[in-house]
Amino acid sequence: MTESEFTGEEAVETATLPLDAWHRAKGGRMVEFAGYWMPIQYEGIMAEHLWTRENAGLFDVSHMGQLYLSGEGLDEALEAVLPGDVKSLTVGRMRYSLLLNEEGGILDDLMLSRWPEGIYMVVNGAVKWEDIGHLREALPDAITINHLEERALLALQGPKAFDALKRHTTGQWPLDALVFMMGGPYQIGGVDAWISRSGYTGEDGFEISVDADKVQQVADLLCGEPEVKPIGLGARDSLRLEAGLPLYGHDLDEEIDPIEGDLAFAISKRRREEGGFPGAARILGHLADGSPRKRVGLLIDGKLPVREGAKLFDGEEEIGVVTSGGFAPSVGAPIAMGYVPRDHAAPGTAIAAEVRGKRVSCTVAPMPFVPHRYIRKQGG
Repeated sequence: MTESEFTGEEAVETATLPLDAWHRAKGGRMVEFAGYWMPIQYEGIMAEHLWTRENAGLFDVSHMGQLYLSGEGLDEALEAVLPGDVKSLTVGRMRYSLLLNEEGGILDDLMLSRWPEGIYMVVNGAVKWEDIGHLREALPDAITINHLEERALLALQGPKAFDALKRHTTGQWPLDALVFMMGGPYQIGGVDAWISRSGYTGEDGFEISVDADKVQQVADLLCGEPEVKPIGLGARDSLRLEAGLPLYGHDLDEEIDPIEGDLAFAISKRRREEGGFPGAARILGHLADGSPRKRVGLLIDGKLPVREGAKLFDGEEEIGVVTSGGFAPSVGAPIAMGYVPRDHAAPGTAIAAEVRGKRVSCTVAPMPFVPHRYIRKQGG
């Protein structure tokens, strides 16, 4: 599993995470991903996946880009490049959004959080330099973009994540005051951190932004709890696939707009009514009339995994492609997601995937494959 975030003719050396030695000391098998050496597994992807579903897993996602944006007119400026409702975002609240090109294609998917004096943004590691360049070009000079290169990012995910984290956390508000898509300043074992109740596994959990020189202290503290084990990139991928969550560069790219990507929820009612974001004509047209293709889930017959790049067929007609796929430990069977025409996107539609020259039967299925277990606001 390799992917480079760097472009150009000159080769760039693979970077290391602040916890690189820590991962290796714990038996992490390191691979190149998004321009960094990252642990793909420790004791095995299946075991790590199931541990996270039942207990709590600690993921190092410090390859992600952490940005802080500030300046006069910030909300209006961001709404000119994102389809999300930035103006209604109050302090401590988070929102999923998308960076779009002029045609409405997805340059990246990202998370926004309102901090007291600006916006904290987390973007994908594989394209963070491109994102920064795009934002610098697209936003007015009055907007300052700080790349928080000296910060690390951890994700503590699973049904026992709260119990493990609470033992070491103090803050202005109790930890259980955070519900899904909220964040705030806390201390973990005396280390200052921004903690949000969020993640990319479908489980309850938290993301923890800390200074890079303090991240090992936090990782050791959390992994000292009986519920917590370090978990690698492999299980992170199988967990997010079961949760029906797209991975940029695989399930989303510049040719796909939010409606095709099944991300219409990221465009609020006000933005739909007002427009004013890149590619609005295409996107609002697809909202009104339906998009020509759609990202869907696929349940695979049999035990043979269907991987990214497999072609999809209706009879002898090629109709689409798989963008993510593999064995789903919590489902106990292979699953996938991919793109099919709108008239093949209804759950229950029978199609086939081509694997090593053979046809494998599959069925369009609703996502997520495993129910999300986010802790939401009561009544929300």
